Amino acid sequence: MSKQHSDRAQREQAVRPNAGSKRAQKEAQEREHQAQMEREGRQQTLIGVIAALVIIALIAVGGFFYWKSHRPDPQESPSSMQQAYDAVQQVKIKPTGANKQGGFLISKDGLDKPVAGAPTVEVYMDFMCPGCASLNRTLDPTLNKMLDAGQLNLDIYPMSFMDRLTTDEYSARAGSAGIYILEHDSKHFMAYMSNLFAKDFQPDESKYKPVSDDQIKEQMLKAGVSEQVANEALKGQYKEWLTKMNKYTPMREELWNTTGQNKGSMTTPTMRINNHFWAVTTPSSANMDDVTGFLKAIGLPADQVGQAGKMPSIGDSGAPIALTASSK
Repeated sequence: MSKQHSDRAQREQAVRPNAGSKRAQKEAQEREHQAQMEREGRQQTLIGVIAALVIIALIAVGGFFYWKSHRPDPQESPSSMQQAYDAVQQVKIKPTGANKQGGFLISKDGLDKPVAGAPTVEVYMDFMCPGCASLNRTLDPTLNKMLDAGQLNLDIYPMSFMDRLTTDEYSARAGSAGIYILEHDSKHFMAYMSNLFAKDFQPDESKYKPVSDDQIKEQMLKAGVSEQVANEALKGQYKEWLTKMNKYTPMREELWNTTGQNKGSMTTPTMRINNHFWAVTTPSSANMDDVTGFLKAIGLPADQVGQAGKMPSIGDSGAPIALTASSK
């Protein structure tokens, strides 16, 4: 072979790689592709981690601001019962018919006119409270008969702390309107309260739907409240007072539950009979219905309910009679 031919063959060999070189090149390309895929995978993982951290941070920030916006203002949260009470007294527009602790006593004779010798029953309630509604539906027909017969003094304590479950201050509006009715047309308050606690009216606390002033007014008129009183009652005069009372009332230890999961705190409904705490679960604990248990506790036979001159045996100062299953 001539030197010229040999040089040409070497140049062609250099230009045309052999099969081994092609395989090596392909393998190198595959390795590079695999490396690129791994790099992209790591990048995607990193992006995902960063995105997750951002989301977590946003949730944390959002949660902080939600907590901050819903927690009581430190400047408004009383550090003592006296401070809470003082805050109530500083409210510009206060109901004139309330006692020192925020109750409105009604009897057959009207507001703040207790019947001598009759026991006084305190009821702490919120118009959004389902337990209050349940108690009202079972017990209030009996209480109404006793009120009319002068067998009972009823001390109503409206609250509005469950406004947190509404979007339109329903508890405060209904409560403020109720206070106005108590002060200007007390004989129709019980009917107003029953109308708002009715199954076909009381809002669902878990699926709340706004309630208009016109809807509340309709229940007032159905209760016998005059148009004039109803219109004035809807002006919300006592909403601020209720807000302050919501802080003061739960600090009163004499209203705290003594048993159960709510022991050491105040809930609604709460009842007291002649200044003695009386758990609303007392009748069921003694295997009685609410009416039977209540009448046993105050010492009034069922067949004497609504009979003028027939007074509960505990009178206006006695403690509730203890219930036992055998006393049914």
